[in-house]
Amino acid sequence: MMVGTLKMVILLRQAQSLKDKRRVVRSLKDQVRNKFSVAVAEVDAQNLIQRAVIGVAVVGNERRVLESVLTNVMNFTGFFRDCELIDAKHEIFSQD
Repeated sequence: MMVGTLKMVILLRQAQSLKDKRRVVRSLKDQVRNKFSVAVAEVDAQNLIQRAVIGVAVVGNERRVLESVLTNVMNFTGFFRDCELIDAKHEIFSQD
C-alpha cells in the first residue's frame, strides 16, 4: 500500500472576508473530492483571508498512479476560478 500526500498553498485575491474565502475553499474541496476521489481538507491558515493551505491524500498500489492523481489535482487547482496556486509539494509514502 502506498499513500500520496499533497500540500497546496493557494491565494484568493478577491476574498474580502473569511466568508468569501470559505465559499471558494469549500467549492474547491468539494470539486476535488468528487472529481478525483481523494481526501481533502483545509489544513492551515484558516484565519487568513486571502491565503489557504489545502491538504490532499490518496491511497493506492502504484506510485505512478498516485503521482498522476496528485499532478491532476494540482493542475485542476491551478485553473480553478477565484484562486491562484502559489506553492505545491507532494510526497509518496510506502507502507510495507
